[in-house]
Amino acid sequence: MADSTPLLSDSESDKPPEPKRPPRSLDETIERCIGGFGWLQIFQAILVSLAWVFDAQQTFISVFTDAEPSWHCTDESVCSSFSNICQLPKGSWSWDWPAHTSIISEWGHQCSTSFITGLPASSFFMGCLVGGLVLATLADSTLGRKNMLLFSCLTMSLSSIFTVFSPNIWIYSALRFMNGFGRATVGTCALVLSTELVGKRWRGQVGVIGFFCFTLGFLSLPVMAYVNRSSSWRTLYLWISVPTILYCILVHFLIPESPRWLFVKGRKEEAVTTLKGLAQTASALTMSFSNVLIEQESLDDNVDIYSSIRILLNKRWAAHRLTAAMVTGFGIGMVYYGMPLGLGNLSVNLYLGVTLNALSELPASLITFFLIGKINRKDSILGFTILSGVCSVLCVVMGRVWPSLQIAMELISFFSACTAFNMTLIYTLELFPTCVRNSALSMVRQALVFGGVFSPLLVAAGRKNNLISFGVFGMAIGICGLPLIGLPETKGGVICDTMDEEEHRQTQKGSAAIPTLA
Repeated sequence: MADSTPLLSDSESDKPPEPKRPPRSLDETIERCIGGFGWLQIFQAILVSLAWVFDAQQTFISVFTDAEPSWHCTDESVCSSFSNICQLPKGSWSWDWPAHTSIISEWGHQCSTSFITGLPASSFFMGCLVGGLVLATLADSTLGRKNMLLFSCLTMSLSSIFTVFSPNIWIYSALRFMNGFGRATVGTCALVLSTELVGKRWRGQVGVIGFFCFTLGFLSLPVMAYVNRSSSWRTLYLWISVPTILYCILVHFLIPESPRWLFVKGRKEEAVTTLKGLAQTASALTMSFSNVLIEQESLDDNVDIYSSIRILLNKRWAAHRLTAAMVTGFGIGMVYYGMPLGLGNLSVNLYLGVTLNALSELPASLITFFLIGKINRKDSILGFTILSGVCSVLCVVMGRVWPSLQIAMELISFFSACTAFNMTLIYTLELFPTCVRNSALSMVRQALVFGGVFSPLLVAAGRKNNLISFGVFGMAIGICGLPLIGLPETKGGVICDTMDEEEHRQTQKGSAAIPTLA
């Protein structure tokens, strides 16, 4: 029987020794093996990216389940459409739909404070924040990309199923917190795993597949909500949780672990087996991997799960990059998560408004997909954040001068925020080496979510004055994009695997930039 791992030896014992080859970088070796883009890689990239569908559904489901339903008068002698519902006698008005269509009507919170009615949405984003801080480094340190993705999806799905049995808003909010905790790392793990299974030529395009899937998940919500508009809000949670479990089963059996992560962790035999399965050419199956140069093959077995964060903070250049990306992410997050929640404050049908916002993600993903290889990352993010900020402020102005143009400004602002969101994730992916990439991306995602934590509060406060919500959104995203100015451009750059390799590459760039005297 042939040796199952012929790639691990450079020469057979009965052959004369070959001249010693110069060491190849891990990136070069992987490019030679999986640089093409075959049907297997397309299938795996799409399957991994489908996690974004469930991510979007869990993120924006509260737009429908936590909405205050419309109502009508039943006794016009004491009631009118302009009346305050909290000051009317109990029998003088009625909900337009059954009470169980929303948590507000089912549990009678139509007159509760904005803190109570906004608690579930804020709890979800707080769960995302805490989950990101607790789970951010596990994909880099111990669990790996695939296992972390499975854990996150299962936690998200199971907590969503338990949410169906919530008896009151307090239990509901606690379960939304757990849901957000599990959801925190779904997008980052899916993005990192899908892009590490392909060569650098296709890295940007594969990353954008996840953004398309997120748009698909966002678009599916108003459709499911409209179909179930007379059913219980609990039904909507079942519709989005059960398919997630089926998805986890498919990923477990059909998706391999990232070969880059396996190499960096010192699990070379598993990495070689994975690369053999992904190989695009027959010559790649006989390629030697013993000559691969990994400046830091694995992390110390005794380090804790937060070692990646310490590595990032101990390096001045890495800390600078991380801080700038997180500040930008915070501003983008306020607009990205706040705009859909604030649609109820605008004079537009909720189902139509959510659908239009979801549809605006499609051109944002298309722009990213087709132009990712042609446009500079940094300049694009700066441009879109400024455009989003200006249009968000104009949304307030148009609401007072030309109300019909208010939704147009909102859509342009949200579209710009979506594009900046996509570009920021791709940019972060390329700024950091493999050993800390998932942790850095997770931290930037948490900054996005942290901006989302404030969004429900601003939306609630902006029900009487949109300047408090949309005005603050615009100022935040416009200013927070500025720290990117001092970061390097990554378009067409080589992806590094260790901190030392990244530092060496930056040193070479710095040396090349210094002119020499004749």
